[in-house]
Amino acid sequence: MHDKMAGRIEAVLFDLDGTLVDTAPDLAWCLNTVRQEQGLSALPYDSIRPHVSNGSAELIKFGFKIEEESGEFEPLRLRLLELYAENLVRESRLFDHMHDVLGWLDDNQLLWGIVTNKPAWLTDPLLAQLQLSDRAACIVSGDTTKNRKPHPEPLLHACEIIQIAAEKCVYIGDAERDIEAGLRAGMQTLVALFGYINDDDDPFSWGASDQLRQVRDIVPWIEQRNSVSL
Repeated sequence: MHDKMAGRIEAVLFDLDGTLVDTAPDLAWCLNTVRQEQGLSALPYDSIRPHVSNGSAELIKFGFKIEEESGEFEPLRLRLLELYAENLVRESRLFDHMHDVLGWLDDNQLLWGIVTNKPAWLTDPLLAQLQLSDRAACIVSGDTTKNRKPHPEPLLHACEIIQIAAEKCVYIGDAERDIEAGLRAGMQTLVALFGYINDDDDPFSWGASDQLRQVRDIVPWIEQRNSVSL
């Protein structure tokens, strides 16, 4: 751990899909529904889960083995999004123990917010239905700023909203682009190993400050950084 990475944490910023909220069951259901509409059989959930953080285009590529240049691609992607917009919280929920972590952050006057590449027209109703909208200190969606992760602009925009310097924030995500964005923004970064990690990913090579094997590891990590006794 570098000294410059050991500063006091005043805010925690979360990626959404695969970090804060387990959205994979609903997105997998939507992908399989589109497949079944096309006369194809459902894919195993465990095969879909690692692709969820990469968005609708990647899900269609995986689910139909076609590229964006295909004439079938965009109609399938739009159908997936149509289904998803109608089924945002069939099964989606906070990851286990995340409710307790958010409560701990609130109790300790540590701000927390969300920075996601998911577009606002999906992010906002999802968070509203999970009753998280009013609790988050900031919500930065994929179309809030000109650039998306791995560009640091969304994270720096979050810092402006909550008025806390980047070096006093930690960004938690489950994709390499999350860690890259956090590092470029000058934040401490944590990999959510409990998220949607692909078998061919190597999260220990992403350059993060640390890795979280489970949600509950967030609290002791912050306590250690902030020298708060357990």
